[in-house]
Amino acid sequence: MTDDDIPTAVAELLTLEEVAAVLRAPLATLRYWRHLGVGPDGFRLGRRVVYRRVDVDRWVAEQQQAQAPRR
Repeated sequence: MTDDDIPTAVAELLTLEEVAAVLRAPLATLRYWRHLGVGPDGFRLGRRVVYRRVDVDRWVAEQQQAQAPRR
C-alpha cells in the first residue's frame, strides 16, 4: 500500500450505520448477523466496527447468487 492509497482505503470504510443504510436493514439486524457470523465481513477499528465497501458488495452478490434460480 502506498501513501496515495491511504485516503482511498479510509474512504471505502463504512460504519455500522452506513452499512445498515446501504442494505436497508435495521442496526439490530446487522449486529445480530455479526453475532451469528453470517453478515458481511466487518472488523473492529479501535472501539468501532467498520466494513470495507468491497466486502459489503461481495456479500450482497453472494446472497443474490444463492437466491438465483438453478437451471
